Amino acid sequence: MAARASLPVIASGEAGLSRYLDDIRRFPMLAPDEEYMLAKAYKEHDDRSAAHKLVTSHLRLVAKIAMGYRGYGLPIGEVISEGNVGLMQAVKRFEPEKGFRLATYAMWWIKASIQEYILRSWSLVKMGTTANQKRLFFNLRKMKSQIQALEEGDLKPHQVEQIATKLGVSTDDVISMNRRLGGDASLNAPLRADTEGGEWQDWLVDDSDNQETILANQEEADNRRQLLRDAMGVLNERERRIFEARRLADDPMTLEELSAEFGVSRERVRQIEVRAFEKVQKAVKRGARDLERSHADDELADTDA
Repeated sequence: MAARASLPVIASGEAGLSRYLDDIRRFPMLAPDEEYMLAKAYKEHDDRSAAHKLVTSHLRLVAKIAMGYRGYGLPIGEVISEGNVGLMQAVKRFEPEKGFRLATYAMWWIKASIQEYILRSWSLVKMGTTANQKRLFFNLRKMKSQIQALEEGDLKPHQVEQIATKLGVSTDDVISMNRRLGGDASLNAPLRADTEGGEWQDWLVDDSDNQETILANQEEADNRRQLLRDAMGVLNERERRIFEARRLADDPMTLEELSAEFGVSRERVRQIEVRAFEKVQKAVKRGARDLERSHADDELADTDA
């Protein structure tokens, strides 16, 4: 995206970070209607100026999220830069007609991009290849703090079992990850001290799917399923039965089957189905707006501080 070239630059050191944070505060936040029109302009007309405004108005969101990953010993400027890449990917794929604000959608891409960078930097190689193992990587320190396992070295057996159960991974995974996070080997270390066989990084090949795409799609799908489940609460028992049987079932029932079940005409079943769909649709949109406001409060509340 052309907008990337004109983003503020993060200089090294705390002074450089402070200047960057001051710079990005100068970009105005967007009202919902303005954001919608800019997103439409970029999607339908490839308006790069609109894309630039969408990106710069959310740089504070990236910085806020990136600050939550300072505990991994990586340069915060690089973490923010990776988050900005995720933000630009989100802008490219954002579909404003779906009812979500960009901040809600972009959050998933930003976190995925940052986490992918951290995983690469920590050279996990075969570890962290499943969703549960990635969750272990990013939550192990917090879990150790919760159970007061703060000392260095191996965890006690009951601590390993507690963490493994909580995060849905094996005890071997917990032990291995704890040892890795206690001191990962350098990517530039030679494969063997007595040869010139190259460095570890020369042998690290990632054949997996793009994690950013997988994580963003998975979290978006989970979020939409939760919105749908919540929205179903507006239906009465008959509406819910018909809606589920007609719209959600893998093998939808026919109008004739449902008319026999409820003792009404097929046309009446169709009317109930349409009404239920409209009610759910409105509830989902309302839930999406509430979710967006909640995320905005959580992630952006102190960006102007």
